[in-house]
Amino acid sequence: MTATDPALTALAQGWCALSLLHGRIEAHIERALQARHDLSVREYYLLDVLSRQHDGDGGHLQMKQVADAVVLSQSATTRLVTRLEDRGLLERYLCPTDRRGIYTNVTEDGLELLEQARPTNDTALREALDEAAKNPELAPLVRAVETLNAPVSA
Repeated sequence: MTATDPALTALAQGWCALSLLHGRIEAHIERALQARHDLSVREYYLLDVLSRQHDGDGGHLQMKQVADAVVLSQSATTRLVTRLEDRGLLERYLCPTDRRGIYTNVTEDGLELLEQARPTNDTALREALDEAAKNPELAPLVRAVETLNAPVSA
């Protein structure tokens, strides 16, 4: 393949369209969450991931797994956890079976804020997708996103 290969160009164009769609959606959700709940998109996603992190004893995620889930470096994830912990939305504790492991739980205040912010996130996502669907370059990607978890008809 060369830099002028049409397949590579199409692939690059597809990636640019996907990146553009992601950026527009994230920026729209960010504005809505900041305005209504004083939360960033990353803070919201972190609260959401951590609220679903376990199903009983020993089911917690390690910080590396949390970092992977919110697509941040471990150090950026630690800073984000610290900010939310300082606000009383998260708490950290040592793993009872491995003293090197640190887990993070969402506090009651964090769960309450998450529940308040979830409709804002969902509405902003819908608005961003509807706006992006008006762009012929992005419309096929919007349709793909909308069908990712759609129930399969028999």
